[in-house]
Amino acid sequence: MRLRPRCWQTGFAGLKRSVIVPPVPVFGLAALWNGSAPPERVAAWVEGIGEVLTSAQSLQLVVSLRPEDAGIELKVEAPGYPRSAVEKLAEEAKRSGGTFVELWRLPKLERDAFRASTFGGGTTYRGDERSVAARALQQHLSTLPVSNERPVVPGSGATPPGTAKAAPPPSAPAEVPAPPASSPSHQVPVQLTDGPQRRGRRFAVKLEMEFRTELDFVREHALNISNGGLFVRTAHRPLPDSVVTVDVKLPNGERLQGDAVVVHVVDDPYTGGVGLAFLNDDATFSQTLDTYLASLAGGLA
Repeated sequence: MRLRPRCWQTGFAGLKRSVIVPPVPVFGLAALWNGSAPPERVAAWVEGIGEVLTSAQSLQLVVSLRPEDAGIELKVEAPGYPRSAVEKLAEEAKRSGGTFVELWRLPKLERDAFRASTFGGGTTYRGDERSVAARALQQHLSTLPVSNERPVVPGSGATPPGTAKAAPPPSAPAEVPAPPASSPSHQVPVQLTDGPQRRGRRFAVKLEMEFRTELDFVREHALNISNGGLFVRTAHRPLPDSVVTVDVKLPNGERLQGDAVVVHVVDDPYTGGVGLAFLNDDATFSQTLDTYLASLAGGLA
């Protein structure tokens, strides 16, 4: 992804040096409601988003009003993945009668299809227009017939968090690469699922990359990659669910830069490492990655 990091000049005594400010990732969240949801609770949830996502540097809302349901997509720009805030949003969405989705957890093809079918043609609002978006949702939901079931995510192949059924614990995104086959199975326990949540073609690579946490800066190599993430052989293993900033150098000179979440850890002194899932939900990032993966699939790289 060619997110251009901001560069500031600083120094003293006439000397200047460049300080690279990492790009701020954009990630997507969504919620759906139908006639089972109390309209006033939905409006209160939307109006309260800013109080929950306090670390967001910018926020964009896309509201979809359909004959059978209503939904909102949140495009959040934040310096790190605010997991506790997202979990609070999910719980409050459930209480409002809705279905909450962390979009990056869906396989990319299903995520794109869901966006196109649910939010294509939706109305876009700025983050400071939450009250207007809330009123639009409230008015539309008040016209829908009462339903006994909460909406589900089309094509997800699973009941997402926030539905009437008990949601499973968070799992690794579909396309996140597993460790190389030679790695032993001793891992930090992280539940993975089968079926749709494990799709995504992986490619063996050896890509130079860097990743950063709040405390460390590490240069390593990515050993496999997919459209959801990559596996990095490293002795530096951040905890599962922590967020790191990655910078992957592609053979064509382009770079994939942004944030990723640690979804599994292989705890072995020789072949261990971390599986990282891309958090960036950015069109440029996706295009750069898709083009590179297409070249691998076609044998051009």
